[in-house]
Amino acid sequence: MKKLKIGLISFAHGHAYSYLASLAAMPEVEIVGIADESQSRVASIVERTGLPYYADYRELLATDADAIVICSENVHHARHAIAAAEARKHVLCEKPLGISVSEMERMIAAARDNGVQLMTAFPCRYLPAVTGAKAAIERGDIGDIVAVKGTNHGTNPGGWFTDRALSGGGALLDHTVHVMDLLNWMIGSEVKEVYGYAASRFGETKIDDAGLVHVKFAGGAFAVIDTSWSRPKSFPTWGDVTMEIIGTKGSISVDGFAQKNEVYSDLAGKGSWSYWGDDMDRLMIESFVGSLLEGRPVPITGEDGLRSAAVALAAYESAKLGQPVAL
Repeated sequence: MKKLKIGLISFAHGHAYSYLASLAAMPEVEIVGIADESQSRVASIVERTGLPYYADYRELLATDADAIVICSENVHHARHAIAAAEARKHVLCEKPLGISVSEMERMIAAARDNGVQLMTAFPCRYLPAVTGAKAAIERGDIGDIVAVKGTNHGTNPGGWFTDRALSGGGALLDHTVHVMDLLNWMIGSEVKEVYGYAASRFGETKIDDAGLVHVKFAGGAFAVIDTSWSRPKSFPTWGDVTMEIIGTKGSISVDGFAQKNEVYSDLAGKGSWSYWGDDMDRLMIESFVGSLLEGRPVPITGEDGLRSAAVALAAYESAKLGQPVAL
């Protein structure tokens, strides 16, 4: 069996842990190492797995890895992805793809010019409720999409996420891109106008923890995304991904994490949700690996990442100007 050799750059983003677990469970994958400038952040993982550790990501890129998974702070995505592409490594990059349109364009160009693929990590495409809605839309069950109301609420992640110098933005950037990618994927029309609101409403951080993004599509549909870090620490889970999709012949209600058990335990001190649906991270990782091994295009491209993040960035510009921004 041919194995795909994969390395991981940074565990700054918590998704790195589930991506590593998914990769480790795949017999067709060989994990060749972990690079992280913070050794303490990955010390327990390295000790448990015995994987090679690199303090300098460029040392990992000098290995015979075929592909790299990037979960660094948002501000570092571009330099890590471009360096990986120039080392002829395929890339799976955590969302948002970048913090400016120009750097995302450079990431895409680097992958193209070096003959490798760049995939954006949007695991919500693999949620059962989402794939079911996508199939229903393609069958024409609800006719043409007219309007969508989406939410991506969460708990304030703290740490570097609230440091604009490392994150590039707060909740508006962090939580717009997931639902926006689903809208782009389902509606299949270019965004022509964005109106945004961003503020700090739920905590003491200066960075935005609340936002609303209004989007007009070239095909005539429009959408609004409620994006925030509004969930308190006592909330049963980190947040949600929902959509109310209105068509000319019907509507679809999507709750991405509805497949759950509610657990009440005195030991935990609060209620919790135990999700039992398909593992979206595992399905996304399997899709990335399978595409590379079989020589197929990755299903979620760098261009997809750019289109979603560009809307969030335009929403910040709109919020600053107090008026809609054209794309």
